Amino acid sequence: MSIICPTITAYTLHDYHEQIGRIESFARRLHIDVSDDQFAHPRTVGLHELHWPEGLDADIHVMYQHPARYLSYICELKPQLVIVHAEADGDFMAMADKLHGCGIKIGIALLPLTLVAAIIPALPSADHVLIFSGNLGHQGGSTADFNLLSRVDELRRHKQDLEIGWDGGVNPDNAARLSHAGIDVLNVGGFIQHSQNPAEAYATLEALA
Repeated sequence: MSIICPTITAYTLHDYHEQIGRIESFARRLHIDVSDDQFAHPRTVGLHELHWPEGLDADIHVMYQHPARYLSYICELKPQLVIVHAEADGDFMAMADKLHGCGIKIGIALLPLTLVAAIIPALPSADHVLIFSGNLGHQGGSTADFNLLSRVDELRRHKQDLEIGWDGGVNPDNAARLSHAGIDVLNVGGFIQHSQNPAEAYATLEALA
């Protein structure tokens, strides 16, 4: 069974509060996107503006060109997982050591054109890999590229206990397929955030996955 993880992608603090409010009564884990208007456009709310309800596990998806510069502050936030991009700058091993020392897991996000081979040396230090099939920096409106599912078996061959996430186009038509393919975490933006009944949308996906 896959974990359904509502996504927060907000460009203003007001929107951030609204998105948190839509999911805080039912979500157990959430995925927060932050972008720097350099690696990903446009700029979202900043790390210094992030908060989440007590009891929720938070994953922070750091779409920054230089994520290592912000690790000390991220350690103060105490998310359960930080995801950085394979395509960003910085020493992944050093970032993993820093975050693990703070009791925080680290993941690697792969854009569609980046091959799994590019991150194989980093997998021993990685807790999570995010297969990205979305619109970088944009909330909702993306599609699920099922060609990327071949990455699941490839990743498992190198690290059996790796947690694998999916970002992009999750909805009732594909949630079961993604789950059966071995995706552990389904990050869901538009289908939940744009629903008139977010709790019902979440429950629908959870039943399918």
